[in-house]
Amino acid sequence: METMEIYRGRLIDHIQLIVADLDASRTFYSAVFKALDIPMGGEGDDFFWADELFISTADSEAAQGRLTGRHHIAFQAKDRAMVELFYKEALAHGGVDNGAPGERFYHPGYYGAFVIDPDGNNIEAVYHGEAKSRNAEAIHITF
Repeated sequence: METMEIYRGRLIDHIQLIVADLDASRTFYSAVFKALDIPMGGEGDDFFWADELFISTADSEAAQGRLTGRHHIAFQAKDRAMVELFYKEALAHGGVDNGAPGERFYHPGYYGAFVIDPDGNNIEAVYHGEAKSRNAEAIHITF
């Protein structure tokens, strides 16, 4: 059995999006993940995944033949420049503008950008600003 790794301490374990055009989604998300410094986890003929996001076709075994509805997914960015690169790359690879990079009213320092992916999902990159403290980047568990 190969080594498996997961991260603990977050609310969501994983999310699956069932998409109409896997090639369009692969092009879009590959560019977005690269801009956000998120490595691709794996891929096959009818799926690909990175970290907790699994994307597949309606024909994949896990999809049960149905597309998912519209979702809002926000990815964490390390700084404002990463939010801006996410936005630029997303638009260049099939995304549609849904809010250019800028400060938002959610809390002081919230800097985000929004794009619509090829299946109509609202995809965001957000930098929450400078923090006073952070106890860990992530909790890393190896099986």
